[in-house]
Amino acid sequence: MAAAARTRVPVLELKGLKKRYNGRLVLDGINLSLAEHEVVCLIGASGSGKSTLLRCADLLEPIDGGSISLDGGRVAYEDRDVDATRRKLGIVFQGFNLFPHLTVVENVALAPRVALGLTPAAATRRAKDLLKSLGLAEKAREYPDRLSGGQQQRVAIARALATEPKVLLLDEITSALDPVLVAEVLETLRALAASGMTMLIATHEMAFAADVADRICYLEDGRLIEEGTPKRIFGSPRDRRTKEFLRRVRSISGGRRAPGR
Repeated sequence: MAAAARTRVPVLELKGLKKRYNGRLVLDGINLSLAEHEVVCLIGASGSGKSTLLRCADLLEPIDGGSISLDGGRVAYEDRDVDATRRKLGIVFQGFNLFPHLTVVENVALAPRVALGLTPAAATRRAKDLLKSLGLAEKAREYPDRLSGGQQQRVAIARALATEPKVLLLDEITSALDPVLVAEVLETLRALAASGMTMLIATHEMAFAADVADRICYLEDGRLIEEGTPKRIFGSPRDRRTKEFLRRVRSISGGRRAPGR
């Protein structure tokens, strides 16, 4: 899919993206685009810029250089219609950030009701449909603290999908989960990828990235060092920095290689 995807007009495009924190350059000229239905996984060590890139893409952080385009139109943090832009981008973080005083269905229905102006009944119907599709229908009336970590993260994904975004951004969403719960969340993402959801995913799960991504992007020190298909990046990376990162990952995981496709 990746080769064909790049011939289409990008849904999300970052050009020369720069971001500084306290004078330190944490994103240094990132060029990255996503076509409709494409899944791109960002890999790299902690501190490489993956999370900052996602936050800038969602306009949660102002950028210091470059541009962000959505559906061919340039957007910016300072735009008066920034909320309208964000409605086209769903984002899920490591922390679940669910409202503890709302039930699961109320958490998911809130965004379409407030952001899209749906009636309470219509928003609730949408929320229930999403929860059913993610295997959480029986948890609709529960409160978040009655759910496992994996279930809470899947509710967070449902909430991000509730505004029917063009692109889903996911920031290391399995990092806070134990291995058993990681599997159920990754299975949810596999199903979303199979359904054609456009996704930009920051992940430490190399095998998952190899399995689900159309394209892998390796980041280091705020730069996009190398990108390509999972088969090429994991099987024959060209840049020495990518090779060294994957060597370290394989050493930590006991020498297992991330499978190519």
